[in-house]
Amino acid sequence: MSLIQTNYTEAPEAAPNVMIIFGAGGDLTRRKLIPALFHLAAAGLLPESFAMLGLDRLELDDERFRDRIAEQVKETVGAVFDHVVWQRLVSSIHYMQIDMREGADYEHLCERLGRIDAERGTDGNYLFYLAVPPSLFGEITDRLGEVGLLHETEDDWRRVIIEKPFGHDLESAIALNREMHRNMDEEQIYRIDHYLGKETVQNIMVFRFANSFFEPLWNRNHIDHVQITVAESVGVEHRGAYYEEAGALRDMLPNHLLVLLGFLAMDPPSSFESEAVRIEINKVLDAVKPLTPEEVLTHAVRGQYGAGTMPGGEKVPAYRASPDVNPRSYTETYAALKLSMDSWRWAGVPFYLRTGKRLTAHYTEVAIQFKRAPTIMFKDTAVEELTPDMLVLRIQPNEGIQMSFGAKVPGPTMQVGTVNMDFCYEDYFGNKPATGYETLIYDCMNGDATLFKHADTVEKGWEIVQSVMDVWAAIPPRDFPNYAAGSWGPAAAGELTKRDGRLWRRIAVPKARAGSRSA
Repeated sequence: MSLIQTNYTEAPEAAPNVMIIFGAGGDLTRRKLIPALFHLAAAGLLPESFAMLGLDRLELDDERFRDRIAEQVKETVGAVFDHVVWQRLVSSIHYMQIDMREGADYEHLCERLGRIDAERGTDGNYLFYLAVPPSLFGEITDRLGEVGLLHETEDDWRRVIIEKPFGHDLESAIALNREMHRNMDEEQIYRIDHYLGKETVQNIMVFRFANSFFEPLWNRNHIDHVQITVAESVGVEHRGAYYEEAGALRDMLPNHLLVLLGFLAMDPPSSFESEAVRIEINKVLDAVKPLTPEEVLTHAVRGQYGAGTMPGGEKVPAYRASPDVNPRSYTETYAALKLSMDSWRWAGVPFYLRTGKRLTAHYTEVAIQFKRAPTIMFKDTAVEELTPDMLVLRIQPNEGIQMSFGAKVPGPTMQVGTVNMDFCYEDYFGNKPATGYETLIYDCMNGDATLFKHADTVEKGWEIVQSVMDVWAAIPPRDFPNYAAGSWGPAAAGELTKRDGRLWRRIAVPKARAGSRSA
């Protein structure tokens, strides 16, 4: 049973297994994966028969590796750190030095896993987490396949988690999937997107399909348009070399934003089973109409941030001044698209997607604007126009749901004001400590692929953005940088919605708690 169907206290322990992390000396392991295992251990979701084996080129033994990760875990976990839980978890953590390209080292890995199985009773179940660059995915899985570590039987399972990027375009995504399938069945591959570990993303299905009063409205008859915003206040930091190759479109659209779109626009699956959910998400992506080269010029906007001042007063340099970035770079740090679907449910409803670096705030939301009510009955009142109702699903920070609608302003005359109903996860369910990886790791241990991407989903996502990438590669931008750091992006993005008689939702994020108002 997935954690999306229950809570931590009701969920059963995961199956016995060894979690093997390639790239255990890296930042992801220290900041996300080990703290996530700590939270699962604290919730009683890791079995007694569990072990973790870290693999990397660092020359360490078990004790030195444990010491290396301990301080980071304490810092990440913070006030909820429990020494007893940590001691129980850390005793199951092991380390092995390995050259990931050396076949002989994989023979040694087999021997080490055999000893861990015998000591910990992990039943030969192995979860391989590839926290390494995608260029190593194929080679690692080839080596694992050669020594039989990916071979499943009726008594044990073998699964592999890989991190994005899943290719850098459609052609490379197809090639990567082909590489993965050389040694594994699709059911063994878990393509992870940490956005799916966020409660609000998972709650989209529950919100829609467990509440009978919303689903009848979830279509073209009642919804005017949808906006998806994934805004980042940080710059590229130390990722300049990667970002020069990727850019905002490749980095965010085929992954995070289309994940949100899939859950938002899908039809009801027959069950919460992974296959049923993934089928419906793939139907959504099938229905999205890729932009023609002509449409790219009017339906897609790119931007690059220049020097500016962030809301807190910090002055920051332009993207082109970042380390490992070409001082004349044409790489976009902002991307916005207008997409539409060929489906009965969503025909004629535009979906506006935007993402960018060095924007005003770190904020992710989905905003559903409903159609404006007719004003005929208000013709003899002071009301000239009714503000459309809006539903906002806040993904981060301050995960929750807000609905704004019209209400009469107290007084002798007829006036309508906008009021908000606001639900915050923390207020109702408490603030469970999480890195975003807990649910995903737990689900993989139990063989639940609902929140992981299928090969078809990955390829369909690249199909949607391929034409945009092709046009942008052929026609260099003339106006970069075209937005200041600390703003909400380039002026052309405003024209994307204004051309249709709409506006981007104006977002205000106070220091204490995220909030917003419509514009």
